[in-house]
Amino acid sequence: MNVIIGIVSKHNPKNSGCEKTYITDATKQAIFDNDAIPIGILPPKLEINYKGNTNTWEDDLNEKERSNLIAQINLCDGIILQGGLEMDNYEFIIAKYCYENNIPILGICAGQNAIVKALGGTSFQINNPEKHNVSRDYVHNIKINKNSKFYSIIESEDLMVNSLHSNSIDNCPKLNKVAFCEDGYPDVIESKDKDFYIGVRFHPEDLYHKDYNINKIFQAFIATCKNQPK
Repeated sequence: MNVIIGIVSKHNPKNSGCEKTYITDATKQAIFDNDAIPIGILPPKLEINYKGNTNTWEDDLNEKERSNLIAQINLCDGIILQGGLEMDNYEFIIAKYCYENNIPILGICAGQNAIVKALGGTSFQINNPEKHNVSRDYVHNIKINKNSKFYSIIESEDLMVNSLHSNSIDNCPKLNKVAFCEDGYPDVIESKDKDFYIGVRFHPEDLYHKDYNINKIFQAFIATCKNQPK
């Protein structure tokens, strides 16, 4: 049977008066190219509730909205939280629900923020964004903790990654920081208690097609999703 991956759609804050939700082409293609089927997870509310760089959010869904959201999640074997300029409230609700129900999840850039904040963590604006908000191509190396799940995926202590962010993780209760760039910012966080609950600061969807080690992230994620009970 096909593995179904739900990609959580993002809002585009520049479309005032003609609001849209979107999924990046690179993210959906990474799933197709690794022999799984991507589908979109859509916001259950009409109103957009941006949370930006704040560390607070609230569960603002009514019973019907929650039912609609969970029904979408239950169609999937795993969930991806995309990168992007903004985060909406429902992204945190999804991240928390996946943690509580051991649903595999991969958070990318802002998606990493959502994972952390959903569990009571915080992020902060880095003091040298000019060094880290740079490129979708290779920017710097990260060092990976050998005792981490992420190391068991990559099978190396070093990984070259891209860098397109201006924020980093501060506190992350229930999660471990397991890979760091040369400036000491955590590029990877994970839960050792869940099958696959991992957030990465970089964008693997932009490198997987030319970097076998980067593609291991998608391969491991989809393999975990394949083994989830229906």
